[in-house]
Amino acid sequence: FASEQGGLSVDVIKKAFNATEEEFWHLVKRSLQVKPQIASVGSCCLVGAISNEVLYVANLGDSRAVLGRKANQDKRKSVIAERLSTDHNVKVEEVRKEVEALHPDDSQIVMFARVSRSIGDIYLKKPEVNLDPFFQQFGNPVPLKRAVVTAEPSVLIRKLMPEDQFLIFASDGLWEQLTDEEAVEIVQGIAKRLVRAALNEAARKKELRYDDIKNVRKGVRRHIHDDITVIVIYLDRHRRSFPNGRLKKNAIGCTYAPMDIYSLYTAD
Repeated sequence: FASEQGGLSVDVIKKAFNATEEEFWHLVKRSLQVKPQIASVGSCCLVGAISNEVLYVANLGDSRAVLGRKANQDKRKSVIAERLSTDHNVKVEEVRKEVEALHPDDSQIVMFARVSRSIGDIYLKKPEVNLDPFFQQFGNPVPLKRAVVTAEPSVLIRKLMPEDQFLIFASDGLWEQLTDEEAVEIVQGIAKRLVRAALNEAARKKELRYDDIKNVRKGVRRHIHDDITVIVIYLDRHRRSFPNGRLKKNAIGCTYAPMDIYSLYTAD
């Protein structure tokens, strides 16, 4: 889509989200009679892209992107957290009110969905799927009059500045345990430390030790903490690789992370 329209834009990103959603919907239609549970499968989606010194962040659901930038004015801290995405989680009052306003005839609507936007979750988007007898027999039907969840992303556009140092992209399993500020302070180290810190906090809440959690098998672990995926992009390293600290126009490739990003020398 970017090639067709001569570059990256909000419209290009929304078209990509829509195409992904449509492809999954076609898959569900083809598979429903064989595997009806596929209509209940869904995922959050978080996308980041840089073009001509402009950062685009788009998301569905409650995965989150947070920017760490150098604190020039605040002498008490070296880095400041700036949230770049919207949490589409019904636990957030604004999101909950948005969903309720779309369903004035159903006061219990927020009970059926944890997030208000996602890829998939077709059973919360297509009433005809809920009415399908095969899905009702094997799936997870809910009384659906209209779509509860959408695939319309929130998109943020932000010009990159010299003080911008790194980006954290992470699933909600991390943000359930750490604040934005705690995360950017830890990333002064590496991504692995973020996961370690989140697991330590999850263990503390359940009155367990970190080693106890590591020994719990996958199926049971979801009762202790959600999945945790973290990606850290170091913008400052990327910027210094070009003259005058500016990003090369139309640069495509990877950014440079510290050599110890996958180091085993963090506190295990």
